[in-house]
Parts: sequence; C-alpha cells; structure tokens
Amino acid sequence: MLNNRKLFTATNVIILLNIIMYVIQHNMRYGSLIFGLNMYFLQGHFWFQPLSSMFVHGSYMHIFMNMFILFQFGSMLEHFKGARFFLIFYLLGGILCSLLSFVFIYYFSPMSNLIGASGAICLLLGYIAYVDKMQRKGLIIWILLISFAPLILGEHIAWFAHIIGFCLGFLYALLSFKLFYTRQG
Repeated sequence: MLNNRKLFTATNVIILLNIIMYVIQHNMRYGSLIFGLNMYFLQGHFWFQPLSSMFVHGSYMHIFMNMFILFQFGSMLEHFKGARFFLIFYLLGGILCSLLSFVFIYYFSPMSNLIGASGAICLLLGYIAYVDKMQRKGLIIWILLISFAPLILGEHIAWFAHIIGFCLGFLYALLSFKLFYTRQG
C-alpha cells in the first residue's frame, strides 16, 4: 500500500504541475510564447510570465531532466527544511530568478523566450551548495557543465538563468545563516 504522505509532497505537487502545464502548453497555439518569459511581459499582456515560465518546457527531454533533478534535490531540501520553506523558497526564488533573467534578456537577447524550471532548480542547488560544503565543488562544476556544455554543442539554453538561480540560492543561504548565527551569538 502506498503511503500518501510520501506521495503528496510539495516537490511531487510541483512536478505534477509542471507535467500538467507541459501538456497544456503543447496543446495550445503559441503556448510557449504566452507562458514563457519574453518581451510581451513589458507590454503588460502576460503579467504572469515570471511564474508561468518556470512551468513551461521545450521538449520531453527538457521536462524529464528538470523534473528528475527537481525530485532529487527538491525532495532533499523539503525533507530537511519542510514543505512550507521549500514551496516559498522555490516559487519566490524562482520568480526572482525569472525577473533577473529577464533583465539579461532585455539587454542582451531581446528575442529570447525564457522557459523551464532550471533557474528555480539551480536556486535549490545553490542553497544546498552553501549548506553542504562536501557537495559544494561538485555542484558548482555541475552548474557550469549544464550551463555551458550545451552552448558548446550549439544548443540554445538559458545558461544565465542557471547561474543567476545558483547564485541567488547560495547568497540566500549565506545571508540567512549569517543572520541566524549573529542573532544567536
């Protein structure tokens, strides 16, 4: 018998929402353009794009890889910090990552359409890299690989969202632990 507590975790709900959104966007004309983060955001047409872009993916492989990594690291963070922390951190941090990535798009790549959960997932990885010093070097190498190896192979990816997300997660952990220990001391 399945344990419902293990099945309905915040991480699994986010994964399910990604899958549902993937089906919706691919069965909708211009779904990726409407829900991805692009220059329409400035025109006020799609004010929800900083959030919705985190749930839009370009292919089966794109969503599979993102959801695999989200399950692995999101479950770990949720287990140690709780579902409430995970959801708030993932969603608000992901939106902030989207907005900062949009600044990059605006100045350097205005024809881009930012899609995928990678920025929010890299936020989690940045947090974990700060907290778990044993994994830090490996996670930094992993972020660099997933950000720049596809570019070398000619793939168009939002490498800047990976870097921004990772740095935001690392910075949040750094500041929150510094503040916590300052208050304790």
